[in-house]
Amino acid sequence: MTNLLQSLAKANLARNVKLVVPCNADAYESSLPSQGTFRPELTPIITQMVSLLNSNGSPFVVNIYPFLSLYGNSDFPQDYAFFEGTTHAVTDGPNVYYNAFDGNLDTLIAALAKIGYGQMPIVIGEVGWPTDGALGANLTAARVFNQGLVNHVLSNKGTPLRPQVPPMDVYLFSLLDEGAKSVLPGNFERHWGIFSFDGQSKYPLNLGNGLLKNAKHVEYLPYRWCIANPLKDLAEVTNHVRLACSYADCTTLNYGGSCNEIGAKGNISYAFNSYYQLQKQNPRSCDFDGLGMVTFLNPSIGECRFLVGVSDYASSSGFRLQNSWISVLLILLWDAWLFLM
Repeated sequence: MTNLLQSLAKANLARNVKLVVPCNADAYESSLPSQGTFRPELTPIITQMVSLLNSNGSPFVVNIYPFLSLYGNSDFPQDYAFFEGTTHAVTDGPNVYYNAFDGNLDTLIAALAKIGYGQMPIVIGEVGWPTDGALGANLTAARVFNQGLVNHVLSNKGTPLRPQVPPMDVYLFSLLDEGAKSVLPGNFERHWGIFSFDGQSKYPLNLGNGLLKNAKHVEYLPYRWCIANPLKDLAEVTNHVRLACSYADCTTLNYGGSCNEIGAKGNISYAFNSYYQLQKQNPRSCDFDGLGMVTFLNPSIGECRFLVGVSDYASSSGFRLQNSWISVLLILLWDAWLFLM
């Protein structure tokens, strides 16, 4: 950090380019927001880091995910994760917290105050809600959370410890799903996007200047899908499914996913099609030793969508977005996690 700051100063950029270090919300802890402290083993390095950031006029950047609190704790009150009101409000002296976001943010504010930086500006580097891959991760929940968050921030109410002082900036995570992202924390990790791979918004969301705009003039591949051949014995299909899902994203098939209940043959077909579309509908990619076949009838079932890829005119992935819309509303935040071990 010191080297970077010195380099910025030498380039006469230090006033306009601020060095930041995104931290996860598990860097601090408390049963009540006003008692927030940084974890003892992290306090020395965070104090040093915050001092350096403060001397450069940089904000403290934190990633807050109420979804993870709900996902990781079966006793966590579901309504407290959202902004629609709760029957599980947290009372902390004269302050009452009606949502996890405010409680988490004030825990950080209290922790910063305890090391002498109670007025340090705060930026929310990542916050969002996944749309698939786990119980509670769905389109409705994501829309309600993200719209509630936007309305809450734009109201300028702030938090009990910083009334009328909302975060400097809030970045929604994320612009798009990441189909190759590690699922070690959970299958939901690949489904944070507010847009689908084809640039279409997953749900209505107003960021204060109108609803999200969809990509225009998207060129799709032909409307055809790869499914399991109903006339074949699928007893030896396991290795083919494993191969398909090692390249394509099949996380929606797992428990809590939108395609979890489509049956064994449906699972096979979903895996086959995901691979087939990723391979830009190459005929050989739907062979699977004769177990696959191409159909022109959409096999989607309920909320389980069998996708059709986007024409590969400028991308090797087969799932390409037109560039013109990306800068309109959101900045894509790639993972910038600070691991202090």
